[in-house]
This record gives sequence, structure tokens and C-alpha cells, in this order.
Amino acid sequence: MFRVNMGGNAPTATLAARPVLCENGLMLEVEKLSFRYGRRVVLAELTFSVHPGEVTALLGPNGSGKSTLLRCLCRILRPTNGAIRLGGDKLECVSVDRISRRIAFVPQRIESAPISVYEAVLLGRKPYFAWTARDRDLEAVDQMLQRLGLSELARRPVDRLSGGETQKVALARALVQEPDILLLDEPTSALDLKNQFELLVALRDIVQQRNISAILSMHDLNAALRYADRYLLIRDGRLVADARQDGLTPEIIERVYALPVDIHTTDRGFSFVVENNRLVT
Repeated sequence: MFRVNMGGNAPTATLAARPVLCENGLMLEVEKLSFRYGRRVVLAELTFSVHPGEVTALLGPNGSGKSTLLRCLCRILRPTNGAIRLGGDKLECVSVDRISRRIAFVPQRIESAPISVYEAVLLGRKPYFAWTARDRDLEAVDQMLQRLGLSELARRPVDRLSGGETQKVALARALVQEPDILLLDEPTSALDLKNQFELLVALRDIVQQRNISAILSMHDLNAALRYADRYLLIRDGRLVADARQDGLTPEIIERVYALPVDIHTTDRGFSFVVENNRLVT
């Protein structure tokens, strides 16, 4: 293990009991959320809620507003209208320190840096210590590196990793932060099939074990069907459907993606989407 001194003013008090829920048992509530860049409307009156212990897949074509929504949910962007409530409190009234403990965001594009993988993941513990990482922090990093298959890369500089390895490091950093809510923007886009499987399985297990929430934008509908509990489908900044698997129909998918599809289910109960031959002329 490394012992790293890191500057900052974060408190060293013990962690508060978590997760913190709204009175109705919800983790996050979004009501009539809108956002615009200048005159261009990007999100239009989105309303949904996020439950503990669930993985929610954010689905939609390119340019539909998925990344913008994730940035609004962690207060990187300020919505034009509407409300976001975190544990019952309006997000705009929650302190930056509290947000840094309760929400972790992994962007689609991750900047590499000339620090080791271990140090990069340890940064996820920064909201909990001031100068010197405690044994608890180091143990959390060790466990997460092992869980995501990154232990052998612990001493390697992040700027010498592949794109897929960098994505896994970013996820590890978010997970050791121990947030209530994980926001992931296309976390599997640079991963091969094996690493995609391992990451999504680990993510789903951690969400259920810690009773936290995860919202991840995805383009792979079949991966979403396999690993997510709920689906938010967006087109042109509007919420088309908020569904669980039994409510996700070919008609909804066609409405969102302008592509006719069929949904099939295997003998083992796994559903998958295939292109409908109506496209063949």
C-alpha cells in the first residue's frame, strides 16, 4: 500500500449514516427539469425519481440530452427551470462538500494525468481526509482495485493506460468515494466485451450491496436490458418513457430511436433487442 499526503481542508470526522433518503424513500427526485444553451432547448420538463438499490439506464440517440442531464444532476450545470431534490433537500441548497460525498460523477471524456493508478483512485477518498489518508481510506482503495481487476496496474501512471483501463480507474475512484448516487456517462464505451461484463456486474452488485443508486447513460440496449433495473428513454430532450423491463416495448424503442426492433427473451430469461426486418427493402 502507498501512504500519500494530499492537501486540502476536508474534515476528518467519521462518515454520516447513509444513504439519506427522502421521506417517501426515494434517493433523488427530479421535477419538470429544463435546460437550455442560449435559445436551444436541450432538456424539456423531465420528471422522474431514483430509487435506492437500483441501476437506471439513461437511453436515447446521440444529442438527446443524456450528458447534459447527468451534469445537471450533480450541479455542474444549473437547470433553467425545475427542481432536483437530494434526500429531500433542493440540490441548489446543498453544500459543495455534502455533494462531493453523496454524488459521484464519471464523465464520458476522462483526462489522464501523470500520477499512479493508486493515487488517482485515492482521490475519490479526498472528501473524507485533510492531509494524510487514513488506513480506512487505503483499505478502501486496495479493495476496489482488486474488485475491478486493477491491482496489477496500481503503480502504473494513468497517462500510460489504455482508454478502457482509464475508464475502469475513473469508476474505481467514484466507487471509493462511497456516494449515495453514481452518475456515469457511457462508462463502458471504451471497454472490450469481457471488461464490459466485469464492470457492469461489479457495478450492479455494489449498488445492491450498498443500497445506493446508479444512473448510467448507454448506447448498448442489450447491455442495458441485462444489467439495469429501470430505463429512462429520452429523445430531443424529452422523457419518452420511464419503464422497467416488462414495460419496455418495441414501440417505445422505435419511437425513441426511429428504428423498428423486436424484443426476444432467451430460455434463461434474458431479453435482447434485434433490428426488425421491416428495414429490409
